[in-house]
Amino acid sequence: MTSPATPQIDVETAVADTPFAPLVQTNAAIGEPRLVRWLLIGVTLVFLGVFLLLPLLAVFTQALASGVGAYFAAMVDPDALSSIKLTLLTAAIAVPLNTVFGVAAAWAITKFQFRGKGLLITLIDLPFSVSPVIAGLVFILIFGSRGWLGPWASEHGLKIIFAAPGIILATVFVTFPFVARELIPLMQALGTDEEYAALTLGARGWSTFWHVTLPNIRWGLLYGVLLCNARAMGEFGAVSVVSGHVRGQTNTMPLQVEILYNDYQFAAAFAVASLLALLAFVTLGLKSFLEWRHGSELAAVRGH
Repeated sequence: MTSPATPQIDVETAVADTPFAPLVQTNAAIGEPRLVRWLLIGVTLVFLGVFLLLPLLAVFTQALASGVGAYFAAMVDPDALSSIKLTLLTAAIAVPLNTVFGVAAAWAITKFQFRGKGLLITLIDLPFSVSPVIAGLVFILIFGSRGWLGPWASEHGLKIIFAAPGIILATVFVTFPFVARELIPLMQALGTDEEYAALTLGARGWSTFWHVTLPNIRWGLLYGVLLCNARAMGEFGAVSVVSGHVRGQTNTMPLQVEILYNDYQFAAAFAVASLLALLAFVTLGLKSFLEWRHGSELAAVRGH
């Protein structure tokens, strides 16, 4: 007596309607011809080289074109030092303000139900959709000498436009979404179960935030702070409008680069630009370190 033939099963067809279908599709995608893979890798490397590495190399090459002495002389120029100090001061004020705002906004959006939540999220995203130049013009409309609050500010001895306060306000506006937009999806994924458990056990609001919420969001918060700081130091459009370009007083580092370049001081312009690039490298290095050191924690929290 012969045994019945074993039916042949098409594994990919059998798995296609199961939860493992994405895995099969992924494996199929990995099995692309070697020529296609090398072509995609080559295109990526060429793109990065032309649009990222080559400009950075040009910046540092031009910065040192006149020698190391000229490079450091450009750095210690009084106007350059003033721009560096103003840039650091602006970031030192704008980033903590946006950190507090971002945490408060993310907490309100993810932990409470209230009317107007969608409007609040839209307003948080507003600086991403509005040109920084328009943002600067809005601040001039409000605080300028002929603006809505300009005469009142002048009467009380407050100088906002064409001064450091205006630069800080403009920077705060263009950078405030970064922390909030990093925390909102993270805190939505976490939910509210742990906070409710802590409150049930008798913890107060601040204690719950400090001991329960903050440890869960600390790396996402630091990630958002780094992005916010990078944008604050490199902002040009809004700051250019409200600064007035007063040499030695209201020029940040990006504005100083523009002025030096327009004055045909190319070596000095690229020297200041190289310092901005170095600060960007430091921020990128910290960001990469966070992703490498705590990437698994961030992924676990987001997938909670």
